[in-house]
Amino acid sequence: MIDINAIINTLNSRGRYDFTIYLERKNKRTDTKNIQLFRLLAEGETNSNIICKKLYNSDNKNAYHALRKRLFDSLIDFTANKSLEDENSIDIQIIKHILASRTFLLQKNFSTAYKLLDKAEQLADQNSLFPILNEIYHTKIQYAPDYPKVNLEDLIRQQNENRKKHHLEDQLNTVYSKLKSVLNLISYERKIVDFETILEQTLKESDIKLNESLSFKSLYQILAIANISAFITTRYFEIEDFVLKSYAILKKKKDTNKQLYYQIQIVYIIANTLFRNKKFEESLKYIHEMHQLMMLKKNTYYKTFILKLTLVKALNLNYNNASKDAINITLNIITKKHNDIEASLDLQLSLLMFYFQQNELNNAKSILSKFYHTDNWYIEKAGIDWVIKKNLSELLLYIELGDEDLFYSRLKSFRRLYTKHLKDTNQTRILAFINFAEVYYKNPQIAATKSFKSKVEETLIWKQAYEEDIFVISFYAWLKSKLENKPLYKTTLKLVKK
Repeated sequence: MIDINAIINTLNSRGRYDFTIYLERKNKRTDTKNIQLFRLLAEGETNSNIICKKLYNSDNKNAYHALRKRLFDSLIDFTANKSLEDENSIDIQIIKHILASRTFLLQKNFSTAYKLLDKAEQLADQNSLFPILNEIYHTKIQYAPDYPKVNLEDLIRQQNENRKKHHLEDQLNTVYSKLKSVLNLISYERKIVDFETILEQTLKESDIKLNESLSFKSLYQILAIANISAFITTRYFEIEDFVLKSYAILKKKKDTNKQLYYQIQIVYIIANTLFRNKKFEESLKYIHEMHQLMMLKKNTYYKTFILKLTLVKALNLNYNNASKDAINITLNIITKKHNDIEASLDLQLSLLMFYFQQNELNNAKSILSKFYHTDNWYIEKAGIDWVIKKNLSELLLYIELGDEDLFYSRLKSFRRLYTKHLKDTNQTRILAFINFAEVYYKNPQIAATKSFKSKVEETLIWKQAYEEDIFVISFYAWLKSKLENKPLYKTTLKLVKK
């Protein structure tokens, strides 16, 4: 059963207003209670007994369920019609051209029919609508013998080229889904798999050639695959050139604003890649481009991507010595309701980090208090990496607050739950890090000793600066600030820019 409240929650204030107008126009009787029911559900009322009393002044469950069913049907019709008006208007326009052309073909009005098909082909090609293009070529080829003005061999060649593009898109879709499933096993189910081997095998099995002409959707799927690999290995520096060059080539070949959803996704991947590679100014340029794309087509995708945009922008600002700006834009967005739970959790954890780096410990503690679900719930929603970062942040915060009971309670729990996972995934540096954190908590004066400093340097082996993950650096910066007796934020920026 589809949850009607879940559908209502996807509507913003404008959408709810438009839906109310839609119901008013649809209602033939003045005593219809569908608008009342919609407003009650939109306000968060879920108790059917309370709703019945407000609507009927009685416990009329039969009338309520019938009304609820009609409201559900109206919501589906409204959502579908809105989608047709917005994103799929081109598809509908092309289909109308094809249907009209077939009528003229049956009437042997070939000149008019082929002009309509030419127009449909142009629109479908601009938008990389390969299945629809196949229908157009199929129709053109079918009637080509009766209309000598068209070149049958050219049509067959065009159809074959289109089939290759469509086949590539299908292959990429399959590969992306397979690899995303592997990522889910790692991030959400704590399974240990050899991702790089699976990536190589999957691409080999699909025989994908990445040098063919691509749509924004196809490029997004390729970049998403690369991004998954970088996420697992934290080696974002390896995909940067490929990501940037691929997008630059496609922007020259394709009309911008086509397949807008996928173009925004691509720009987000680029901005995030540049951030992870510590190229903050360059990343912010793509954040600006992403925002411009989100504003197109009457802000169609603004709500979809606003949390992701804010997240990467805030992170860039924070690591580019603009922590106040990072905190402000994060605060302005996290209070707003949104369906992107994972991005919302990332924003809250980032805000906790921003406060912690500025030594605003009470504010950091306030954010931490909002994480009241179990670790398993957060693993399901945001992945195990997020949970490990949250736990590490929590441990460091309790050290700074001097909360001994909570520190040792969470430390014991962390070691019990995640030691095996960290060893299996070759993340033993984290275990070494929390051991040093515990030693420091027991005896803060030890940070000034040469023996402790030497042991830290010998145990925590770091990659070259451009290869090291920015979030790993951020946690290490806390320990480094203790060794050097310097402010955390300044130490963090120094290590990141080193």
